[in-house]
Amino acid sequence: MIRIARSVTMSGLALATTALVVALLAAPPAQAQSADMTFFVTSNGPGKGADLGGLDGADAQCQKLAQAGGAAAKTWRAYLSTQAADGKPAVNAKDRIGKGPWQNAKGVVIAKDVADLHGAANNLTKQTALSEKGEVINGRGDTPNRHDILTGSQADGTAFAAGDDKTCKNWTSSTQGAAMLGHADRQGLRDDEPSRSWNSSHPSRGPDGGCSQADLKTTGGDGLLYCFAAN
Repeated sequence: MIRIARSVTMSGLALATTALVVALLAAPPAQAQSADMTFFVTSNGPGKGADLGGLDGADAQCQKLAQAGGAAAKTWRAYLSTQAADGKPAVNAKDRIGKGPWQNAKGVVIAKDVADLHGAANNLTKQTALSEKGEVINGRGDTPNRHDILTGSQADGTAFAAGDDKTCKNWTSSTQGAAMLGHADRQGLRDDEPSRSWNSSHPSRGPDGGCSQADLKTTGGDGLLYCFAAN
């Protein structure tokens, strides 16, 4: 009887082990899924407010976090515009992010191309604008609210005309200036187009001048960026 019981127990363990192995083999590895990621919201910023070290510094932040997320093989670009200044022309965010399509860390497509991304039918929401870790970014109603994303862009993805600062001195200032922000959760104080805009909702403001880390947190931000794979 003891031998029979042992035999039954060992048989049960073998079946359970086999089932576990099959389940593990069937499940797609998280790293492989992240390797297909072509869009994310940064889980954190460099920590110097809107002073990102210019476009190069912002792109480097995207590349660094993409590497941590398992998608380092791609060329990553921050969705940021710059304004014409010091003899240099403006740069449009929409022109530096590739052609698409773009999908998040969970494999959900947020836009098929540049026109779709800037159209009313894009699939960019709080549930799809995930970090490189596949996590939802805190939005309106969450503590802390982190839905303000640095863009410096108009709704169509183009730069603002020179004059009023909308890019914190082209992403080199953490004191005076202002940066245009988008809402990753598509929610704001009102139910209107600016409040629902993912890339052009309102400018930053605050006691330090508009561009510090503390200023960005004042209106519900944290110095976060949209990152797109350009290749």
